[in-house]
Amino acid sequence: MERAAGRAAIFFLFLSLTVAQNITGSGEDTLNVGVILHLKSLVGKMARTSILMAVEDFYKAHRNFKTKLVLHIRDSNGDDIQAASEAIDLLENYNVRAIVGPQKSSEATFVSDLGNKSQVPVISFTATNPTLSSINVPYFLRGTLSDVAQVNTLAALVKAYGWREVVPIYEDTDYGRGIIPYLADALQEFGASMPYRSAISESANTEQIERELYKLMTMQTRVYVVHMSTNIGSILFKKAKDLGMMSEDYAWILTDGISNIANSLSPSILEEMSGAIGVRFYVPASKELDDFTTRWNKRFKEDNPNDPPSQLSIFGLWGYDTIWALAQAAEKVRMADAIFQKQKDTKNTTCLGTLRISTIGPKLLDSILLSKFRGLSGEFDLRNRQLELSTFQIINVVGSQLKEIGFWTAKHGIFRQLNKNKSKTTNMNSMPDLNPVVWPGEVYTVPKGWQIPTNGKKLRIGVRTNAYPEFMKVESNPVTNEITASGYAIDVFEEVLKRLPYAIPYEYVSFDNGQGINSGSYNDFVYQVYLGVYDAAIGDITIRYNRTSYVDFTLPYTESGVAMIVPVRDDRNKNTWVFLKPLTTDLWFGSIAFFIYTAIVIWLLERRSNNAELTGSFLRQLGIAIYFSFFADRERVDSILSRLVVIVWVFVLLVITSSYTANLSSMLTVQQLQPTVTDVHELLKNGEYVGYPNGSYVADLLRGLGFDRTKLRAYNDLDGFADALAKGSQNGGISAVIDEVPYIKIFLAKHCKGYTMIGPIYKSEGFGFVS
Repeated sequence: MERAAGRAAIFFLFLSLTVAQNITGSGEDTLNVGVILHLKSLVGKMARTSILMAVEDFYKAHRNFKTKLVLHIRDSNGDDIQAASEAIDLLENYNVRAIVGPQKSSEATFVSDLGNKSQVPVISFTATNPTLSSINVPYFLRGTLSDVAQVNTLAALVKAYGWREVVPIYEDTDYGRGIIPYLADALQEFGASMPYRSAISESANTEQIERELYKLMTMQTRVYVVHMSTNIGSILFKKAKDLGMMSEDYAWILTDGISNIANSLSPSILEEMSGAIGVRFYVPASKELDDFTTRWNKRFKEDNPNDPPSQLSIFGLWGYDTIWALAQAAEKVRMADAIFQKQKDTKNTTCLGTLRISTIGPKLLDSILLSKFRGLSGEFDLRNRQLELSTFQIINVVGSQLKEIGFWTAKHGIFRQLNKNKSKTTNMNSMPDLNPVVWPGEVYTVPKGWQIPTNGKKLRIGVRTNAYPEFMKVESNPVTNEITASGYAIDVFEEVLKRLPYAIPYEYVSFDNGQGINSGSYNDFVYQVYLGVYDAAIGDITIRYNRTSYVDFTLPYTESGVAMIVPVRDDRNKNTWVFLKPLTTDLWFGSIAFFIYTAIVIWLLERRSNNAELTGSFLRQLGIAIYFSFFADRERVDSILSRLVVIVWVFVLLVITSSYTANLSSMLTVQQLQPTVTDVHELLKNGEYVGYPNGSYVADLLRGLGFDRTKLRAYNDLDGFADALAKGSQNGGISAVIDEVPYIKIFLAKHCKGYTMIGPIYKSEGFGFVS
């Protein structure tokens, strides 16, 4: 019996060893993989279905693979601490060799540190925060694009539509904040800026979001880049529509956080976003993708029977491709070496300090980094620890539908169609090569990007009336006390504001309350800006050195200089003997002497040649010789020398005749007006009275030149200048007006007869505005 029992025991032991050996020889190794998702969110539900289908599809297509992935799915419930807790549980109790997820960037910050300590690769296909790409966490991989990838697309859109200022509206989380510095740099490169950054808490309620939107309405910028999750985004757009911010004056740009899953949003949410444009990752079409989408839609309904139908998003495709990359990498690693070792430093007794180290972690990480294949989402390559930058699709939300308007790549910029010739870069063009966009308010006109706020602070612009209403005229409405201003300086100021790429709300404030000429000087007017009474002062304000010590000036918008206005006297000759004036007395006598000399020379030369015309008395012969001087061409001159003399004489006579004719014509047709005064020092020497505009710095200039204060007279208008000049210094008037060149030209345009400008006698910098 004992011998029989022993034989039976040996038989069963041999049978057990044989079965174990067969299981080992033909069995499969397993690699435990932790999956951490927010299973109550739309993205989490999509990803769960895609990941489960990925495991099934992979091993159906690779039946001969010996290493199988075993998934352990956990719910983070959208909480950072919960995600970290689940990761520790998976590492300690389930010996996971890799972790897929977590879903949020803030969760990934914690979990990536745990993976780094335990040498367990952490692959997230939804965490896009750029700071997660740090070299300090080498075991973190990103099965998606960093948010940095889309900032150039956003900046190119801003540049293409000519906007100069953009306000980002983002959730105040690691995900929301991470993109802002990179977006600011990209906008600056394209010539735009961020005047304000609107951060909204992840837990913000409707009232808090409404207050923030009211704050944005008080600002002039009307272009917003929305970077947040759909949960906050749906509330934001609902309130924006209620407040009238989804109208034609506004432009909204969606980042891929919302655009990537816009197809799965409810029609009511999309209608509230109508008019917005967005960027999202472009997925190339394929037969495999179409087949998978059909199966996914059916599977998603089975997994979530109580949820409304949703469309597959890029996050589902990245989750699918991530599992395929991990499964391929697992097959290349020897699971026989897969053990967990204790950390060498055991002084830390916390749960983090007692985490064990995966011995196959480095090999598994290297194997994942070498994975490269064409997945459902396109080229899936993690060699740079994240996906490579590819093509972005630009969409337009129209009602409850999404409309494709173009694409963007780093090489070609913005373009309308993928199959077009894209040899020309378009992201720097003034208008983008895109399909027409339906903007908020259902209009096709591109929003200008700014608007004067209804309740924003207005700049107080100081103005004042002067003697020249052509430059500045200020009036006050007696009923409303509203100040209005007109004139050349106002035209220049308002035209400059029109050309600015943003609005500047302002109001005019009169230095004299619009009641007429103010007795205060321009120095007093400019000093009001320094005192803070005005934010700026505009008008005919001369740029002077002493004023620049306490205020700033713009570039001059008029010519510079100080000159004189003086009467003129008429020096035109009106007597009968005016025909003698063109030539001087010496020239008249010289011409007559040369004429007689020529006649005598011809007479002597012709007598030697026995000219038949020279007969009779001496006086008769001399008369004929003189006659030759005028009409030698009609008489016979025999001597060659005589002919040469006649030619020289004719040339001299032609010059004299031409000069005489020109001078006489000028004297008879042009009025000869001469200024009564040609030098300012002549006025000073003779003690003449001089006029200047009231309140002008010219008075200080004249006193600096040595004029007595009693010899200076101030006037308030052009008629005062004209009347005083007409009277003259001896009759209670003035001999000259000293003023700036722009004013003098206005005076002479109105009083063109009897006055002229002398100078400039002093150099100035021209007129400018004060700030």
